[in-house]
Amino acid sequence: MTNTDVPAFHLTEEEVALLPTDEDVLFYEQHGWFLSKKLLTDEETALLESASEEFYAGHRDRTLPTHPPKLAYWQPENGGVQRHNDYIHYEDARIASVLQKPLIGAVAARLAGALEIRVFQSTLIYKPPVAQETSNIVPWHFDRHYWATSTSERMLTAFIPFHDCTEELGTITMVDGSHLWKETAANDRTSLHFAERSHGELDDMLAENAEYNGVELKKVPVVIPRGHISFHHCRTYHGSGANVADRPRRAISLHLQDGENRYRAFRTSDGTDVSYNHDVLVRRTAAGTPDYADPEYCPTIWRS
Repeated sequence: MTNTDVPAFHLTEEEVALLPTDEDVLFYEQHGWFLSKKLLTDEETALLESASEEFYAGHRDRTLPTHPPKLAYWQPENGGVQRHNDYIHYEDARIASVLQKPLIGAVAARLAGALEIRVFQSTLIYKPPVAQETSNIVPWHFDRHYWATSTSERMLTAFIPFHDCTEELGTITMVDGSHLWKETAANDRTSLHFAERSHGELDDMLAENAEYNGVELKKVPVVIPRGHISFHHCRTYHGSGANVADRPRRAISLHLQDGENRYRAFRTSDGTDVSYNHDVLVRRTAAGTPDYADPEYCPTIWRS
Protein backbone atom coordinates (compact mmCIF):
# COMPACT_ATOMS: atom_id res chain seq x y z
CA MET A 1 0.00 0.00 0.00
CA THR A 2 1.47 3.37 -1.00
CA ASN A 3 0.92 6.49 1.05
CA THR A 4 -1.71 7.73 -1.41
CA ASP A 5 -3.64 4.48 -0.97
CA VAL A 6 -4.38 5.16 2.71
CA PRO A 7 -8.16 4.96 3.22
CA ALA A 8 -10.16 7.83 4.66
CA PHE A 9 -10.44 8.01 8.43
CA HIS A 10 -13.64 8.75 10.34
CA LEU A 11 -14.54 9.71 13.89
CA THR A 12 -17.76 9.06 15.75
CA GLU A 13 -19.77 11.98 17.11
CA GLU A 14 -18.48 11.12 20.57
CA GLU A 15 -14.90 11.23 19.32
CA VAL A 16 -15.39 14.55 17.53
CA ALA A 17 -16.43 16.00 20.89
CA LEU A 18 -12.99 15.01 22.27
CA LEU A 19 -11.02 17.03 19.72
CA PRO A 20 -9.15 20.15 20.86
CA THR A 21 -11.19 23.34 20.72
CA ASP A 22 -9.90 26.54 19.12
CA GLU A 23 -8.93 27.67 22.63
CA ASP A 24 -7.02 24.41 23.17
CA VAL A 25 -5.11 24.89 19.91
CA LEU A 26 -4.23 28.45 20.95
CA PHE A 27 -2.99 27.12 24.32
CA TYR A 28 -0.77 24.61 22.51
CA GLU A 29 0.59 27.29 20.22
CA GLN A 30 1.43 29.53 23.19
CA HIS A 31 2.65 26.94 25.71
CA GLY A 32 4.03 24.14 23.52
CA TRP A 33 2.06 21.35 25.20
CA PHE A 34 -1.54 20.23 25.75
CA LEU A 35 -3.35 17.72 27.97
CA SER A 36 -6.15 16.00 26.09
CA LYS A 37 -9.52 14.78 27.19
CA LYS A 38 -9.92 11.03 27.76
CA LEU A 39 -8.98 9.56 24.38
CA LEU A 40 -8.40 5.93 25.42
CA THR A 41 -10.87 3.65 27.15
CA ASP A 42 -9.97 1.71 30.29
CA GLU A 43 -9.98 -1.42 28.14
CA GLU A 44 -7.41 0.09 25.79
CA THR A 45 -5.05 1.18 28.57
CA ALA A 46 -5.43 -2.24 30.20
CA LEU A 47 -4.50 -3.82 26.85
CA LEU A 48 -1.40 -1.64 26.63
CA GLU A 49 -0.28 -2.79 30.08
CA SER A 50 -0.94 -6.51 29.55
CA ALA A 51 0.61 -6.49 26.08
CA SER A 52 3.69 -4.68 27.37
CA GLU A 53 4.20 -7.31 30.06
CA GLU A 54 4.02 -10.06 27.44
CA PHE A 55 6.46 -8.09 25.28
CA TYR A 56 8.93 -7.92 28.18
CA ALA A 57 8.47 -11.68 28.60
CA GLY A 58 9.52 -12.24 24.98
CA HIS A 59 6.39 -11.96 22.82
CA ARG A 60 6.91 -10.46 19.34
CA ASP A 61 4.51 -10.37 16.42
CA ARG A 62 7.46 -9.48 14.20
CA THR A 63 10.98 -8.25 14.77
CA LEU A 64 13.09 -5.54 13.20
CA PRO A 65 15.16 -6.94 10.30
CA THR A 66 18.20 -5.18 11.74
CA HIS A 67 19.00 -3.17 14.85
CA PRO A 68 20.10 0.38 13.98
CA PRO A 69 23.14 1.66 15.91
CA LYS A 70 21.15 4.15 18.03
CA LEU A 71 18.29 1.81 18.85
CA ALA A 72 16.94 1.88 22.41
CA TYR A 73 16.10 -1.74 23.19
CA TRP A 74 15.91 -2.95 26.79
CA GLN A 75 16.39 -6.69 27.38
CA PRO A 76 16.17 -8.63 30.66
CA GLU A 77 19.95 -8.84 30.97
CA ASN A 78 20.01 -5.03 31.19
CA GLY A 79 18.56 -5.28 34.69
CA GLY A 80 16.49 -2.88 36.76
CA VAL A 81 17.17 0.33 34.85
CA GLN A 82 14.53 2.42 33.15
CA ARG A 83 13.41 0.44 30.09
CA HIS A 84 13.12 1.91 26.61
CA ASN A 85 12.05 -0.14 23.58
CA ASP A 86 11.82 1.63 20.24
CA TYR A 87 9.55 0.57 17.36
CA ILE A 88 7.00 -0.99 19.71
CA HIS A 89 4.33 -0.16 17.09
CA TYR A 90 6.22 -2.34 14.61
CA GLU A 91 6.94 -5.33 16.85
CA ASP A 92 3.64 -5.65 18.76
CA ALA A 93 0.34 -5.70 16.86
CA ARG A 94 -1.91 -5.24 19.89
CA ILE A 95 -0.05 -2.17 21.06
CA ALA A 96 -0.04 -0.85 17.49
CA SER A 97 -3.82 -1.21 17.32
CA VAL A 98 -4.16 1.30 20.16
CA LEU A 99 -1.41 3.67 19.05
CA GLN A 100 -2.92 3.88 15.55
CA LYS A 101 -6.33 4.87 16.85
CA PRO A 102 -7.52 7.59 14.43
CA LEU A 103 -8.65 9.82 17.30
CA ILE A 104 -5.03 10.21 18.47
CA GLY A 105 -4.02 11.25 14.98
CA ALA A 106 -6.95 13.63 14.64
CA VAL A 107 -6.04 15.39 17.91
CA ALA A 108 -2.42 15.70 16.76
CA ALA A 109 -3.57 17.06 13.38
CA ARG A 110 -5.64 19.77 15.08
CA LEU A 111 -2.71 20.82 17.25
CA ALA A 112 -0.15 20.76 14.45
CA GLY A 113 -2.40 22.34 11.84
CA ALA A 114 -1.87 19.35 9.56
CA LEU A 115 -4.10 17.40 7.19
CA GLU A 116 -2.24 14.12 7.71
CA ILE A 117 -0.45 12.52 10.66
CA ARG A 118 1.95 9.58 10.45
CA VAL A 119 3.76 7.69 13.16
CA PHE A 120 7.42 8.66 13.28
CA GLN A 121 8.60 6.50 16.21
CA SER A 122 7.20 4.89 19.34
CA THR A 123 9.02 3.92 22.51
CA LEU A 124 7.70 1.68 25.25
CA ILE A 125 8.88 3.00 28.64
CA TYR A 126 8.97 1.38 32.08
CA LYS A 127 10.25 3.50 34.98
CA PRO A 128 10.89 1.18 37.95
CA PRO A 129 9.74 2.17 41.46
CA VAL A 130 13.28 2.75 42.69
CA ALA A 131 13.73 6.32 43.89
CA GLN A 132 17.53 6.24 43.67
CA GLU A 133 17.74 4.70 40.18
CA THR A 134 19.69 7.26 38.18
CA SER A 135 18.34 6.08 34.82
CA ASN A 136 14.87 7.18 35.95
CA ILE A 137 15.91 10.82 35.61
CA VAL A 138 15.29 11.94 32.04
CA PRO A 139 17.39 15.07 31.35
CA TRP A 140 16.01 18.21 29.75
CA HIS A 141 15.85 17.94 25.98
CA PHE A 142 13.62 18.68 23.01
CA ASP A 143 12.73 16.02 20.47
CA ARG A 144 13.42 18.04 17.31
CA HIS A 145 17.07 17.95 18.29
CA TYR A 146 17.18 14.24 17.47
CA TRP A 147 15.23 14.63 14.23
CA ALA A 148 17.70 16.74 12.25
CA THR A 149 17.08 14.62 9.13
CA SER A 150 13.40 15.65 9.13
CA THR A 151 12.20 18.72 7.25
CA SER A 152 9.17 19.44 9.44
CA GLU A 153 8.97 21.91 12.31
CA ARG A 154 5.45 20.72 13.22
CA MET A 155 6.29 17.27 14.56
CA LEU A 156 4.97 16.46 18.02
CA THR A 157 4.93 13.76 20.67
CA ALA A 158 2.03 12.09 22.44
CA PHE A 159 3.00 10.83 25.92
CA ILE A 160 0.61 7.99 26.78
CA PRO A 161 0.67 6.58 30.33
CA PHE A 162 -1.26 3.39 31.02
CA HIS A 163 -2.57 4.69 34.37
CA ASP A 164 -2.95 7.91 36.35
CA CYS A 165 0.47 9.55 36.02
CA THR A 166 1.47 11.81 38.92
CA GLU A 167 4.51 13.74 40.13
CA GLU A 168 5.19 10.88 42.55
CA LEU A 169 5.58 8.52 39.59
CA GLY A 170 7.93 10.87 37.80
CA THR A 171 5.49 12.22 35.21
CA ILE A 172 6.64 14.20 32.19
CA THR A 173 7.51 17.82 32.97
CA MET A 174 7.31 20.60 30.37
CA VAL A 175 9.32 23.82 30.21
CA ASP A 176 6.37 26.05 29.44
CA GLY A 177 6.63 28.04 26.22
CA SER A 178 10.15 26.84 25.43
CA HIS A 179 9.19 25.82 21.89
CA LEU A 180 9.21 29.55 21.07
CA TRP A 181 12.72 30.17 22.42
CA LYS A 182 15.66 31.18 20.34
CA GLU A 183 18.73 29.21 21.41
CA THR A 184 21.63 31.12 22.88
CA ALA A 185 24.04 29.54 20.40
CA ALA A 186 23.94 27.27 17.37
CA ASN A 187 23.91 23.66 18.51
CA ASP A 188 24.79 20.52 16.59
CA ARG A 189 21.63 18.51 16.36
CA THR A 190 22.97 15.22 17.64
CA SER A 191 22.12 13.23 20.75
CA LEU A 192 25.54 14.06 22.17
CA HIS A 193 24.49 17.64 22.85
CA PHE A 194 22.15 16.61 25.66
CA ALA A 195 23.49 13.17 26.54
CA GLU A 196 26.98 14.41 27.36
CA ARG A 197 25.83 17.12 29.76
CA SER A 198 25.14 16.63 33.46
CA HIS A 199 21.72 17.41 34.93
CA GLY A 200 23.20 20.46 36.62
CA GLU A 201 24.63 21.74 33.34
CA LEU A 202 21.28 21.25 31.63
CA ASP A 203 19.49 23.14 34.42
CA ASP A 204 21.97 25.99 33.95
CA MET A 205 21.41 25.85 30.19
CA LEU A 206 17.64 26.21 30.65
CA ALA A 207 18.09 29.15 33.00
CA GLU A 208 20.46 30.84 30.54
CA ASN A 209 18.08 30.25 27.64
CA ALA A 210 15.12 31.64 29.57
CA GLU A 211 17.11 34.75 30.51
CA TYR A 212 18.31 35.15 26.91
CA ASN A 213 14.69 35.06 25.75
CA GLY A 214 13.51 37.43 28.48
CA VAL A 215 11.02 34.98 29.97
CA GLU A 216 10.43 33.25 33.28
CA LEU A 217 11.66 29.65 33.50
CA LYS A 218 8.48 27.72 34.26
CA LYS A 219 8.57 23.94 34.72
CA VAL A 220 5.15 22.24 34.66
CA PRO A 221 4.76 18.62 35.80
CA VAL A 222 1.80 17.31 33.78
CA VAL A 223 -0.52 15.20 35.92
CA ILE A 224 -2.22 12.87 33.44
CA PRO A 225 -5.40 10.94 34.34
CA ARG A 226 -5.72 7.44 32.93
CA GLY A 227 -6.77 7.48 29.28
CA HIS A 228 -5.73 11.10 28.76
CA ILE A 229 -2.69 11.98 26.65
CA SER A 230 -0.12 14.75 26.95
CA PHE A 231 1.01 16.25 23.63
CA HIS A 232 4.08 18.46 23.20
CA HIS A 233 5.68 20.34 20.34
CA CYS A 234 8.94 18.99 18.94
CA ARG A 235 10.84 22.03 20.26
CA THR A 236 9.40 22.02 23.78
CA TYR A 237 12.01 21.24 26.42
CA HIS A 238 10.87 18.45 28.72
CA GLY A 239 12.19 15.76 31.07
CA SER A 240 11.07 13.71 34.06
CA GLY A 241 12.10 13.02 37.62
CA ALA A 242 12.47 10.01 39.86
CA ASN A 243 9.74 7.47 40.50
CA VAL A 244 9.28 7.62 44.28
CA ALA A 245 6.03 5.62 44.24
CA ASP A 246 5.57 1.95 45.09
CA ARG A 247 4.66 0.93 41.53
CA PRO A 248 6.25 1.32 38.10
CA ARG A 249 5.42 4.11 35.70
CA ARG A 250 4.35 2.59 32.39
CA ALA A 251 3.96 4.66 29.25
CA ILE A 252 4.62 5.05 25.54
CA SER A 253 6.13 8.06 23.82
CA LEU A 254 4.44 8.19 20.43
CA HIS A 255 6.34 10.53 18.11
CA LEU A 256 4.23 11.88 15.27
CA GLN A 257 4.99 13.60 11.96
CA ASP A 258 2.78 15.67 9.71
CA GLY A 259 2.19 14.41 6.19
CA GLU A 260 4.57 16.95 4.68
CA ASN A 261 7.62 15.72 6.60
CA ARG A 262 10.41 14.35 4.44
CA TYR A 263 14.00 13.19 4.84
CA ARG A 264 16.78 15.71 4.38
CA ALA A 265 20.52 15.27 4.52
CA PHE A 266 22.05 17.00 7.55
CA ARG A 267 25.61 17.51 8.77
CA THR A 268 26.95 18.81 12.05
CA SER A 269 29.28 21.79 12.13
CA ASP A 270 32.30 19.46 11.97
CA GLY A 271 31.00 17.83 8.79
CA THR A 272 29.67 14.63 10.35
CA ASP A 273 26.63 13.17 8.59
CA VAL A 274 23.63 12.80 10.90
CA SER A 275 21.34 9.79 10.60
CA TYR A 276 18.16 8.52 12.22
CA ASN A 277 17.32 4.89 12.94
CA HIS A 278 14.78 4.86 10.11
CA ASP A 279 17.49 5.44 7.55
CA VAL A 280 18.61 1.78 7.59
CA LEU A 281 15.06 0.39 7.85
CA VAL A 282 12.61 2.25 5.62
CA ARG A 283 12.24 1.84 1.88
CA ARG A 284 13.88 4.30 -0.52
CA THR A 285 12.21 7.05 -2.52
CA ALA A 286 12.71 7.38 -6.28
CA ALA A 287 15.56 9.77 -5.47
CA GLY A 288 17.24 7.09 -3.35
CA THR A 289 16.66 8.78 0.02
CA PRO A 290 14.98 7.20 3.08
CA ASP A 291 11.19 7.35 2.81
CA TYR A 292 9.67 8.67 6.03
CA ALA A 293 6.26 7.78 4.63
CA ASP A 294 7.03 4.04 4.49
CA PRO A 295 3.80 2.47 5.86
CA GLU A 296 5.69 -0.44 7.41
CA TYR A 297 7.46 1.83 9.90
CA CYS A 298 5.62 5.17 9.57
CA PRO A 299 1.94 4.29 9.13
CA THR A 300 -0.60 7.03 8.54
CA ILE A 301 -3.03 7.27 11.46
CA TRP A 302 -5.06 10.27 10.32
CA ARG A 303 -5.90 12.03 7.09
CA SER A 304 -8.58 14.69 6.78
